[in-house]
Amino acid sequence: MAVDTDKPAMTVFYKVDDMDETQTGVLDTIEAIVTSIKHKPGALLPILHRIQDQFGYIPDAAIGVIATHLRSTAADVHGVISFYHYFRSEKPGKHVIEICRAEACQAQGCREFERHVREKLGIDFDQTTPNRDISLKAVYCLGNCATGPSIRVGDKIKGRMSPAKFDRLVDELTTFKLELK
Repeated sequence: MAVDTDKPAMTVFYKVDDMDETQTGVLDTIEAIVTSIKHKPGALLPILHRIQDQFGYIPDAAIGVIATHLRSTAADVHGVISFYHYFRSEKPGKHVIEICRAEACQAQGCREFERHVREKLGIDFDQTTPNRDISLKAVYCLGNCATGPSIRVGDKIKGRMSPAKFDRLVDELTTFKLELK
C-alpha cells in the first residue's frame, strides 16, 4: 500500500457526549453538509449557515467535523461561531422572537415593550422559556423602521407591536387546537 507523504496525517475527534441514541444521524448529516461545501473558497460561513438551517443551531459535534475537513482548528471554528451573532450554539425554542433594538424602534417605545416581553416570558435576551416554546433574541434593525417597535417571528416581521398585541401573539404561538371527532 502506497502512503501519500504530501498530506499530513489527521486524527479526527468528534464531541458526541451530548448526543443520545435518537441523534445518531446528526454526525452523518453534518459530514454530508461539510463534504458537499468544503471545496468551495471561503467554505466556513456557508457550512455554518447550512448546518444551522438544518438543525436550528450549530451542534458542538459539528465543530470537530468542520475543523477536520477544513484543516483548521476547533478554536478557529468556534471563534467564528461566537463572533457572528446570527449563529446559535444552543438549540432554540420552537419559536424564535427577535426584538428590534435599533434607534427608530427605541423612539417608538421599544424599551418599555422589551420590558413587557421579558416579564411576560420570564426570560431575558438569548434565553429560552423552560418549556422550550420561545427563545428571545435582540437584533439591531429589521428594516421596518417606520412601524416600530418591530419584531420577527420566524420569517415574519410584525410592526407597531404593543404589549397587548404581543400577549395575543404568544397565545397564538403557544396554544394548539385539539379537534375531537
